Amino acid sequence: MAAKKDTSRIQPNHQMYYEANSDTLQSRVLTGTGQELVQYRLDTSIRIWFNELPVDYSPHWHSALEIVMPVENWYETVIGETTYHLVPGDIMIIPPGELHALKAPKSGNRFVFLFDLSPCARLHGFASIQSILTQPIHLTRATHPGIYDDAYEILVQIRNEYFTRNQFADLTIFSLLLNLFVKIGTNHIDNIEMFSNIRGHKQKEYVDKFNTVMEYIDSHYMDNLNLDDIASSIGFSKYHFSRLFKQYTNYTFCAYISHRRIKVAEELLEQIDLSITEVALQSGFPSISTFNRVFKQVKGCTPSEYREKNKTYNFHQ
Repeated sequence: MAAKKDTSRIQPNHQMYYEANSDTLQSRVLTGTGQELVQYRLDTSIRIWFNELPVDYSPHWHSALEIVMPVENWYETVIGETTYHLVPGDIMIIPPGELHALKAPKSGNRFVFLFDLSPCARLHGFASIQSILTQPIHLTRATHPGIYDDAYEILVQIRNEYFTRNQFADLTIFSLLLNLFVKIGTNHIDNIEMFSNIRGHKQKEYVDKFNTVMEYIDSHYMDNLNLDDIASSIGFSKYHFSRLFKQYTNYTFCAYISHRRIKVAEELLEQIDLSITEVALQSGFPSISTFNRVFKQVKGCTPSEYREKNKTYNFHQ
């Protein structure tokens, strides 16, 4: 497939792109644990960079959702053992908290979108979308023919709103972002194989059941969530439910619960008036030892180290 070109809309106006981010002149901020502390544009939850640097970025992670769109020449994202070779027109969605590295050619440019998704967290239905966004998505016309053109157009609109600073730009950007998530979520449901032998209204019933489960987990992560009870609540055996849940989320049930609780803990750790024990309990972990072990396993640092790095960074802002 030929690379998608958009010469009418993506003609780099370097001065405009750099002026839009003139609120910060700081370089990237990395902690000793590989966490990048994203500098959002002042009073927003958004940052979009026009990047033309021939610079590689070593493995790092951040709490922001990242979307990369090459404009000229290739770009590579390395996540785990997978290297995603991106060409102009490709869309790479990197989940929050995902350890990844970036490799650049000697010349070229790309847009990098960074979003804090916490404003979306309480929206009804977002829990199901959030479970989909826990895995990297390499979106091209070949891999996602049903939504690619719409997704590309949405990101172009988001970029235009950001760099032209239209009135209500931030509201417009998040409305467009939610539209993108709905398309990704709908595409995921349409293409998962777990309901392939179920037809008509029954298939929709199954999808609704799993959406309900995701909403329930999102609201009750503090509770002792029991696999047998949740499976039974929607009429499945735990074995059937476990298989379908893994297909739906790409996580085992227990792994997803831990993932959700860690996300909550990251936010709570920014509240310095809460002790580490209080953060553990409010995140749903049964003990401080379990919290410390799981957090370090996922984030590569203890909760105390995570808080200290963020506190030091915020102090110097």
